Amino acid sequence: MRIRLYNARILTMEDGQGVFEGEIHVFDERIGKVIAYGDGETSFCDAASGYWDEEIDCRGNLLMPGFKNAHTHSGMSFLRSYADDVPLQEWLQEKIFPMEAKLQGEDVYHLAKLSILEYLTSGITAVFDMYLKPDQMAHACMDLGMRCTLAGGLNNFTFSLEQMEADYQKWNKTHPLINYQLGFHAEYTCDKRLLEGVAELSGKYKAPVYMHLSETAREVEECKTKYGMTPTAFLDSLGIFDYGGGGYHCVYMTPEDMNIFQKRGLYVITNPASNLKLASGIAPIAEFVRRGIPVAIGTDGPASNNCLDMFREMFLVSGLSKIKEQDASSLDAMEVLRMATVGGARAMGLTDCDVLAEGKYADIIMLDLHEPNMQPIHNIPKNIVYSGSKSNVKMTMIGGRILYYNKEFILSENIDDIYENCGKIINVMTSSR
Repeated sequence: MRIRLYNARILTMEDGQGVFEGEIHVFDERIGKVIAYGDGETSFCDAASGYWDEEIDCRGNLLMPGFKNAHTHSGMSFLRSYADDVPLQEWLQEKIFPMEAKLQGEDVYHLAKLSILEYLTSGITAVFDMYLKPDQMAHACMDLGMRCTLAGGLNNFTFSLEQMEADYQKWNKTHPLINYQLGFHAEYTCDKRLLEGVAELSGKYKAPVYMHLSETAREVEECKTKYGMTPTAFLDSLGIFDYGGGGYHCVYMTPEDMNIFQKRGLYVITNPASNLKLASGIAPIAEFVRRGIPVAIGTDGPASNNCLDMFREMFLVSGLSKIKEQDASSLDAMEVLRMATVGGARAMGLTDCDVLAEGKYADIIMLDLHEPNMQPIHNIPKNIVYSGSKSNVKMTMIGGRILYYNKEFILSENIDDIYENCGKIINVMTSSR
């Protein structure tokens, strides 16, 4: 497919590059050209009529890289609004784990599709997913066209080192939309011997490792009681961070923990809405930025958030930082937008779709600037972070395929069938309580 997106405002998210007027040419799954219009020039096309399979007049709307949801559990859509208003440990032990034990067959495959639909409406073009049955998540993404980095969810109760290694080998060569990173659920759900095995596997492949980390004060204190160290320091002592990686949440981080992140080049992946809803706390994002620690943004899963909306997450990252620092200038909106796009892509190992540039994957979104919440146009990046919403997502393109346009899904599957399949699964699970 040859697609011409013209008469657009463009924000490539490349360093030092602001918004400009121009057009983007897409050839199959990649960007062929990003063209800035010259003075007095209103359009540009270097091909004869009939060359393009599709030409879209963007009417001055914004083209930018899609958002990267750097931490989520897509298959947990069946638990949306089921286990609300309780603390994290009770939420996990009494609500989540018992229901997850009822998952069977292809349940995760169908439940993940529901989350993928929501990602598309939010301009999310890639997700970093950690959940049960990664094969089913991968097939759901392949079938609907979503880009996905699978994260190993190893723990004492499910998966094994052998299975994670097999998944790592399989999903890093099976499909261009799917890749895989080593990972485990958390320090508190893995015994020391298992974690030592993770370190060995990381060393074998020289691969980064990701996990839930320092999400609550209780988690940190219990780790210090067991091992005499914070979770970050303990995991580093085992060699788990020797080849990079990062932590999801990172709410309770000591100066020593941050030093380790700086030394190892680790990513912080913050999840503000989930941390608020579970009363876990507010991560020190501005301090991470001051120290040069790279930050990405995730929604967490639909059970703990419950909304898979990157606009809400961006606003919370900025707003909560200002409150925590007691400084309205503590975190600039452009820095937050970078976290939601470039930061997420690089945390996930997706360096081919971090910015809009020739040769990169055509993972592009169009934001409608003609809506009241985006007017007047004083500063587009700040508008996106502070007043933008899912209603502004006019187009979501992944790998050169337009999957969502003008509030409609362009997929090979019937949307009502996806809803119906999820409803059947949930009815069976709740009737057996």
